[in-house]
Amino acid sequence: MKRLCFWLAITLLLSAIPARWATAQETINVVVWDEQQPTSVRPYENFLGNHIAEYLRTQPGLAVRSMNLDDAEQGLADTILNNCQVLVYWDHAKHHEIKPAKGKEIVQRIKAGQLSMMSLHSAHWSRPYIEAMYEVTRLRAQERFRNSDKEVEIEIIKSPEFVGPQENSQTTPRYDVRKFPGGKTRVKVYLPNLAFFRWDEHGLPSEITTLLPEHPVAQGIPPRFTIEQTEMYDEPYHIPKPDTVIFEERWASGDWFRSGAVWNLGQGKVFYFRPGHETFPVYKNKHVLKIIENGIRWLAAELP
Repeated sequence: MKRLCFWLAITLLLSAIPARWATAQETINVVVWDEQQPTSVRPYENFLGNHIAEYLRTQPGLAVRSMNLDDAEQGLADTILNNCQVLVYWDHAKHHEIKPAKGKEIVQRIKAGQLSMMSLHSAHWSRPYIEAMYEVTRLRAQERFRNSDKEVEIEIIKSPEFVGPQENSQTTPRYDVRKFPGGKTRVKVYLPNLAFFRWDEHGLPSEITTLLPEHPVAQGIPPRFTIEQTEMYDEPYHIPKPDTVIFEERWASGDWFRSGAVWNLGQGKVFYFRPGHETFPVYKNKHVLKIIENGIRWLAAELP
């Protein structure tokens, strides 16, 4: 009887352990996707994506595949995505070669909690990231305006693809709301441009500040660190308001950027991490690589 009570107590104790703890030692399936820009072999020898993947393979508990645009089905086949918990994505000059339908498919996987995505640097215009930010905007608009007893019409308006905003452009996403007699409301939802007016490939240093030191992505990262050579992006960045901003980046010129932002999307998440460049060795910075690793572990742990 005592033995039975002992094992019942052990069973109850184990059942009380959060699922995230119980699975902490399980392998995380990661796909690093890179369009393989030829100029990236200067600082990274074997392409930027392969360099990141090689680092990740040295870390415990990560099973990493490195895919690129020239692979079968552009490296984004169902057989690849079906075995992916975290998609790390970098592209620069060939955004348009990925079809919108593939971006939407990846978004559906994110919403369903099948995977989460980390979008790096110039992948602010990647198809999956664009479609994810469009969906965040649509869902927020529906939540804001559909919860009404009155008649509401929502019109979705896109800006031209891969054309950045002008200096005095209104920040997107934004809403144009018109209310009519009788209670009818018409809303124009201008989807985010997902870009910025000012950038500069000067290669000057930036300083990263950790805004949320207790966040899992920031574990082991100092309060401030320097990236010796990088490209500059400057706010305003045309994105939906992030659910969380973990890192901020500044330059001596006064330019600044929300450089580590997270959005919840259904049961998955999207993490945009700005540092990174194809001709500057940003991904050789130990803190940058650690943030990518931390981000992967956290995104995977947050999946249902």
